[in-house]
Amino acid sequence: MREFTYLRANSVADVPAGATIIAGGTNLLDLMKLEVMAPDALVDITRLDLNRIEPHEGGLRIGALVRNSDLAADPVVRREYPVLSRALLAGASGQLRNMATTGGNLMQRTRCPYFYDRRMACNKRDPGTGCSAQGGVTRHHAILGASDRCIATYPGDMAVALLALDAVVQIDGPAPREVPLADFHLLPGETPHVETVLKPGEVITGVTLPAPVGGEQRYRKVRDRASYAFALVSIAAVIRMEQGQISHAALAFGGVAAKPWRDGDAEAVLLGREPSDALFAQAADILLKPARAFGDHAFKIPLLRRTLMATLRDATGLEATA
Repeated sequence: MREFTYLRANSVADVPAGATIIAGGTNLLDLMKLEVMAPDALVDITRLDLNRIEPHEGGLRIGALVRNSDLAADPVVRREYPVLSRALLAGASGQLRNMATTGGNLMQRTRCPYFYDRRMACNKRDPGTGCSAQGGVTRHHAILGASDRCIATYPGDMAVALLALDAVVQIDGPAPREVPLADFHLLPGETPHVETVLKPGEVITGVTLPAPVGGEQRYRKVRDRASYAFALVSIAAVIRMEQGQISHAALAFGGVAAKPWRDGDAEAVLLGREPSDALFAQAADILLKPARAFGDHAFKIPLLRRTLMATLRDATGLEATA
């Protein structure tokens, strides 16, 4: 690990524009040890008053420093937003959840092995050097939203659930603003090293959730082993039924793109319709129309289809009546 300056912030104003923020450090410290990231300065923000879960405009506000374990166990989250609790519990070991924070979770970086291996070309780590993943081992790589510069995936679970819940990210800095989570992470395009909309000097201070919509919430994660593994495919689903028809459908997907993925057209086709395998297959067709496989992760396309249909059957009760 290279030398760096360590500072502790007492306010957002104490965060220098060029510094790297650290809270739990569960991802950042690994990257620093491998010299994938070598910041000149770290600013510890754990003294800031950002560790509360509180009501907000009929919904909930989650401070950026709320630990994943506390968020997963919160009674309101478990009752009104269970998809979030389930995603957090599926996301990591208990030890990591005790350290990882809400803001840090949103900022975690890809687990692409070529990004972590400094001997390999990686446009995300070193812009302009190429993408060794293309033509390499791609089992965990993207089938949606990738580019010829990068096919890495966003690895998190929490953000997938937050996306299905229409979360909004609160950002403080020179010009405080709020950004829908759907717009917070960026696709690689020509600049895969630019991963979020955060600007120098900005700090995530919290995440807000709208009032709960009711209905059924599911988080389904398919992975290579049952514990502490990143998703091959994951789905967060919020489905409400009224008079035998789907009246609300929010579907977010992980493990398949450089950001948590959502397709409004696939959701829209479900609305006002009675659940059926034919309807779910139609939604899957829309979702997967732009899907592309760059190597040995082609299995993700049928896997995502099967996982989506199984999740929709469960959330709508179709399995019980089929």
